[in-house]
Amino acid sequence: MNQAAPGRNSGAIVIGGDYRGLGVVRSLGRRGIPLCVITDEHKLAGLSRFVSYRFGWPATEADQLKFLLELAAHRGFAGWALFPTGDEPAALIARNHACLEGSFTLTTPSWDTLRWAYDKRLTYRLAAKLGIPCPLIWYPRNREELARLKCTFPIVLKPAHKHKPSRFTRDKAWRVTDRGEMLARYDEACRMIESDAIMLQELIPGNDGQFSFAALCADGNPLALLLAVRLRQHPIDFGHSSSYVESIEHPDVERLGRSILAAMRFTGLAEVEFKLDPRDGRLKLLDINPRVWGWHTLGARAGVDFPYLAWQLANGLKPDEARGHAGIRWMRAITDLPAALGQFRAGRLSLGSYLRSLRRPLEFAIWAADDPLPSLFEIPALLRANLTIRRTLLAGSAAPASVPRPTGLTVSPARSDSDSKSSEAFS
Repeated sequence: MNQAAPGRNSGAIVIGGDYRGLGVVRSLGRRGIPLCVITDEHKLAGLSRFVSYRFGWPATEADQLKFLLELAAHRGFAGWALFPTGDEPAALIARNHACLEGSFTLTTPSWDTLRWAYDKRLTYRLAAKLGIPCPLIWYPRNREELARLKCTFPIVLKPAHKHKPSRFTRDKAWRVTDRGEMLARYDEACRMIESDAIMLQELIPGNDGQFSFAALCADGNPLALLLAVRLRQHPIDFGHSSSYVESIEHPDVERLGRSILAAMRFTGLAEVEFKLDPRDGRLKLLDINPRVWGWHTLGARAGVDFPYLAWQLANGLKPDEARGHAGIRWMRAITDLPAALGQFRAGRLSLGSYLRSLRRPLEFAIWAADDPLPSLFEIPALLRANLTIRRTLLAGSAAPASVPRPTGLTVSPARSDSDSKSSEAFS
């Protein structure tokens, strides 16, 4: 429904229709906040019963800015909070911060701040200045320089930013296994984005040990925070997204995450990702997401409802300081089923371990009893994936008895929903 809004200035506009946007919609909608969703190719969030207004997202940045300003000036959405769920909408708002702040309530910082997270070249430069370890990184100026590069394979080819949409930026990174493949993939990437935005990064070995520091900050000071570990991802060996995550406590992840967000003087929502390098035992910075991230809905069940707290902060209200408790799990079933199947085939997961990972408290990315319609649109694909994994698991293939855990992680017995104490600790 695309009619004019009722003129209230306390609503929210969610830009992005995937499961991240759906999480924001549910967080705010459950508190009676009016909601508008602007969808791109993803429509899931627009199916929520909490959404009153739905629009499509224009293709170009100029049209996107014009469209937003029209919403405020002529459609009655002036003063509503903008919640971008992807890098490009967040960058658009940041670059046009001065233009948009007179028409909307903004939940993301200006470009002077956000660019340090958006452009990975700046991210790693800041990390080096702060003494935060990073993977080895190369910035070849041309193909000839790349051909002479001395590196160890496999290696990762990735875009420094996603300003120009393409298959390369959508995939986020390409894993290459030898020099010939590296040069071929570089040529392919050059046809999609500018060559100076192509970087190479060493691939930290191992499938475990990816951690996150997630926070709502005001001028670099975390008002609410949560730490988590990625236990399964899709694809399993070089995952683009988390499929199964658990909240934890980890002092080193927290220290490093706090350090870089403080240096940026960041205001808003951010997730800082690290990976533990088994070769030297150091946590290394991978990425900073300066907007809601994939598993952010885990926070509400852990005691930190990130979108609502961000809405409060943006609207001049003082959100309660909060720290999420450990031992809460999150699953995106549509990708976790194939991820679990891949781990089973690789001999890293048993049926019993997979079933135990479904124990409560567990937050689903899509399913919600009070908002079932979005789930219905994923059921056919979910049933097909579930049938495949059941057939494989029941075929009697050999598999280990337990799931490998990240180094240093000690698992306590499962607790009930009523017990908010940590179920994990780090030795």
